[in-house]
Amino acid sequence: MHRSQLTSWRLTAGMLLAASLTFSTGAWAQTSNPENSNVTPASRSTDDEVKGLKDQLALQQKQIDQLQKALEEQKQLLLQAIQVKQATPASQTASVSQEGAVGRKGLQSTTLGQVASLTPVVPAAPKTAATSSALPSLGAAPGRPPQEGTEAKKPSPLSVGIGDFEFTPGGFMDFTTVYRSTAVGSGIGTSFGGIPYSGSLAGSLSETRMSMQNSRFSLAVTGKAEGFDLKGYVEADFLGFTPPNVYVTSNSNSLRSRLYWLQARKGSFEFLGGQSWSMMTPNRTGISPNPSDVFYSQDMDTNYQVGLTWARQAQFRMVYHFSDAVTAGISIEDPQQLTATSTVPSALAAEGDNGSGSITNSNASNNPATPNLAPDIIAKVAFDPKIGGLHEHIEIAGLLTSAQVYDPTAKVKNKAEGAGGSINFNLELAKNFHAILNTFYSDGGGRYIYGLGPQFVIDKNGSGIYQPSMVHSGSGIAGFEYQAIKQTMLYGYYGAAYYGRDYGIDSVSSSGAITYDGFGYPGAPNSQNKSIQEGTFGVIQTFWKNPRYGSLQLITQYSYVERNPWVVASKAPKDAHLSMGYVDLRYVLP
Repeated sequence: MHRSQLTSWRLTAGMLLAASLTFSTGAWAQTSNPENSNVTPASRSTDDEVKGLKDQLALQQKQIDQLQKALEEQKQLLLQAIQVKQATPASQTASVSQEGAVGRKGLQSTTLGQVASLTPVVPAAPKTAATSSALPSLGAAPGRPPQEGTEAKKPSPLSVGIGDFEFTPGGFMDFTTVYRSTAVGSGIGTSFGGIPYSGSLAGSLSETRMSMQNSRFSLAVTGKAEGFDLKGYVEADFLGFTPPNVYVTSNSNSLRSRLYWLQARKGSFEFLGGQSWSMMTPNRTGISPNPSDVFYSQDMDTNYQVGLTWARQAQFRMVYHFSDAVTAGISIEDPQQLTATSTVPSALAAEGDNGSGSITNSNASNNPATPNLAPDIIAKVAFDPKIGGLHEHIEIAGLLTSAQVYDPTAKVKNKAEGAGGSINFNLELAKNFHAILNTFYSDGGGRYIYGLGPQFVIDKNGSGIYQPSMVHSGSGIAGFEYQAIKQTMLYGYYGAAYYGRDYGIDSVSSSGAITYDGFGYPGAPNSQNKSIQEGTFGVIQTFWKNPRYGSLQLITQYSYVERNPWVVASKAPKDAHLSMGYVDLRYVLP
């Protein structure tokens, strides 16, 4: 009911009550007046009865006076409210406290100038512990109440609350077209280390592919339990192993797991277990496992950018947040003894993964049975200061790894330790402009550079016993990402990877012919690369974006790749190279 209508109702009710009392008084007067009575003198009231009636009339007159006084006070309050309305700006009178509402619907269009009283007709019940727990704040995510003094973060339009947890799907749908000047034959992800040389059959042909395999979906589950903030995350795409004829007719792309982890945080401590981006992968923010906080470039290539150090593998990590700007962590991660083709003596062929999808022993195809000695240990410290309102990210990471082999002739087991380190920068030099520099150098960390070269090789020591030897390797990326306008992002990178020579003499024949083992030895195949380089430039154009319906993007990208082997045969090309372009139409879920 409108407040002005409420006041009028009160005045009318008061007047009706006064009239009722007046009528009642008159009725009593008629009853007590002998001139208006038809009763006989013998039945008339005594003097005491007349006195009692007079007392009642006096009491009723007193009540009428009090009612008239109350009505006058209501009138004065109404006049004061009108004066406040005339003296107060409209912007300050646009809303009224819900406690003063007689009807919520009526208050939505009410201003203070129409209010007779802000006192609720029925006082609100006191808030008890029971009512506060039974009635959570509107808009708060299940299990994640908003912090005091801050507005609750609105959940995704696709989020679903189940119990105390919130389930949020995500991902995107891709339609990818890639053209390459040289037929690599590796699908929409480029096999950088196997680019054909010009003059070869594949090197003389180009290729065009269209695919939806890069489409991705994810599910995040967040909640709170036992004082811990919990988050579970699973992510998959369609780039899994497929049968040989998949591209001919059916295109039955296989689902592939990318990420699957659970994170728990309490206070400054954070724990994570599952398959996640390796801690050796550069971050954009802190040491967060969230994909948006990890730097794996904007590249459309599903093998990303040459020079990027990365892996997605099983791990357990612990992170400590010293502050919002300083974070440190250590991770224990799944190892994999990685060699390369033609680096392992035949007698020890089963002691390393050659990176081709199978163990070097052909009888153990697709069996990850490499004799890993111990998990890889990775530590990282990240700094995220804000300077002039711009976010700067600097991190330092270190790696410890190992390998072991067994010499069946000497019946001796040998092992080797490797180490590596990286210093990475992701600096916001100007609003929406990020400069990127990643560096990595190691003895035995080659598998983290997309396995473009070996982690170790096997050769003989001075006693003629086989032992592992860690290969020097390094990589780096320099580039930028610039959100030029709201709808357009530009990005560009230059990346390079390097693998050092590491070989020994396996045997010498009676005729003096030498057989080598290792990497980069004289006469090695041109698949043993000294360096690989890639330059990339791309544009991401967003046609429309809506927080409820997602966004539609067109991504175009050009890359040039060159690889240089350690050994170039006589009259053979000194390098292999290709140009490639991507065009991708992407719909991103909200």
